[in-house]
Amino acid sequence: MSESTTPTSKIKTRTLKGKVVSTAMEKTVVVAVNRTKADPLYKKRYTVTKRYMAHNENPEIKLGDEVVIEESRPLSRHKRWVVIQ
Repeated sequence: MSESTTPTSKIKTRTLKGKVVSTAMEKTVVVAVNRTKADPLYKKRYTVTKRYMAHNENPEIKLGDEVVIEESRPLSRHKRWVVIQ
């Protein structure tokens, strides 16, 4: 009999880069992430903005800062991202 071993691979987490648009909450920032899409028929490109709530332990982050956020386990009702910068 041979032993079956499962490969131990690291889970790849998603990271996004965006701009901080709100710092009104404690330990939470709202990050706006822009991406471009193309219309399927006319091929015109347009920008789509999505806002993510991210956990932030660093009190020095201000409005307009560029940050990198990483996907994590659910931290609250809306927070599923963490600022890693």
